[in-house]
Amino acid sequence: MPNDTDQLPAHIPAPLRACFAAQRAAFQSARNPGLQERRNDLRALHRLLLENREALVAAVNQDFGCRSRFETLMTELLQGQEAALDAVRQLPRWMKQQKRPLDLTQYPLARAWVQPQPLGVVGIVVPWNFPIGMAVQPMIGALAAGNRVMVKMSENSAHLARLLQSLLPRYFAADKVSLFADAGENGDSIGPLFTQLPFNHLFFTGSPQTGKAVMANCAAHLTPVTLELGGKSPAIVAPDYPLQKAAERILWVKMLNAGQICTNVDYLFLPEGQEQSFIAHAQRIVAQRYPDLLNGEYTAIIDQRQYERLQAMLQDAIAGGAQAIPLCPGQAGDAARRIMPPVALLNVHEGMQVMQREIFGPLLPIRSYRSTDEVVRYINDRPSPLALYLFTHDRALQAHYLDQTLSGGVTLNDTLLHSGQHHLPFGGVGASGMGHYHGREGFLTFSKLRPVFRQGPLRTVNFLQPPYTGLPGKMLDLMLWRNR
Repeated sequence: MPNDTDQLPAHIPAPLRACFAAQRAAFQSARNPGLQERRNDLRALHRLLLENREALVAAVNQDFGCRSRFETLMTELLQGQEAALDAVRQLPRWMKQQKRPLDLTQYPLARAWVQPQPLGVVGIVVPWNFPIGMAVQPMIGALAAGNRVMVKMSENSAHLARLLQSLLPRYFAADKVSLFADAGENGDSIGPLFTQLPFNHLFFTGSPQTGKAVMANCAAHLTPVTLELGGKSPAIVAPDYPLQKAAERILWVKMLNAGQICTNVDYLFLPEGQEQSFIAHAQRIVAQRYPDLLNGEYTAIIDQRQYERLQAMLQDAIAGGAQAIPLCPGQAGDAARRIMPPVALLNVHEGMQVMQREIFGPLLPIRSYRSTDEVVRYINDRPSPLALYLFTHDRALQAHYLDQTLSGGVTLNDTLLHSGQHHLPFGGVGASGMGHYHGREGFLTFSKLRPVFRQGPLRTVNFLQPPYTGLPGKMLDLMLWRNR
């Protein structure tokens, strides 16, 4: 691996090359930080969030144009602070050597164990929808594992990136944690160049299309990747589940961050005949929670391009025969501020963009169904989603969906909450991503689980050496015919 800027590709901007070389050199000089240093790093990250709370909230609000203060505090700062503190508590157990059983031929005097070790320099590519949380959460795993970290922010997070660049030196040396805004010296995105650095691990959150390009860049250096992508995550309401309660929980996530969440409900399965009842419940719920979409508690769509994309998806669905039903009738939103009201879509079909692409916004396609098998077939005929949400109290039905479908994660009788549990791994499968993070799984993702075998005073393999006639043959024959 390169150790200085001259050995890195010349087309990569000098600040990236210099930072990578400095972090690589720092890692080489101190390859395995102890427990106290790692805990200090995690506490420093916690202090950064705690001591700069209002500035961080304001920066995210500037980037969105209107971002609910409560949502930033709850989904990003609270989650990040709690995850950092939890890692501080759990770290001694995570770092501990793991004793492993011995093979029959080595029993009983040798010893085997797995020893977690840092990888080196980790790259993190951050999306715009939860820019604090998606920078902090993988960073917690990387620092807990003893690594150095370089972070690349989204082009839509310019204010936050500038703030973090000014704050980070108070808490971390540049050769421990460094952060880059998306725009380079000439204004172009540095994302493709950032992912060409020979990191020891790269963590990327974004679209499947960009994920493929990232993976191709990493292939040149055989850099391991964790990809958190997305896809079309379904929610299913079973006939036994109270429809109003399901509506309350589905509308909560559909309007959180204006639907701009990779694990959001992308389409909804309802028992045939319950569509109008669900919409009536949904309209009452939205009216109670958001009597005024313009009062700052409902988040704006991030930029004009995304706003126009969502409007085009809506018009495409209507042109294709969908019935568009406003979930907050009487509130038109504000196109100038990119405040987009939620809309339910009935009579959707596969020719519509809303059923082909991840929505990432406040549109909710609804499909009806008659049988469980119909729903299972529909889900399995498509790429595995990042999340699946099932509403039923029937344990047998829960088991059936869990057994017969595949997704990144699952929340039963609610939405989104599995992704916020520090002790559950988070990650996709297939088209929705690869690898896991959060909690112990995050620590493992950014560690090398190094297997170690230590020979004992008696080498039992000596009894299986040539010549094979006699005792070696009898011992091998005995082991081959063991039945328990």
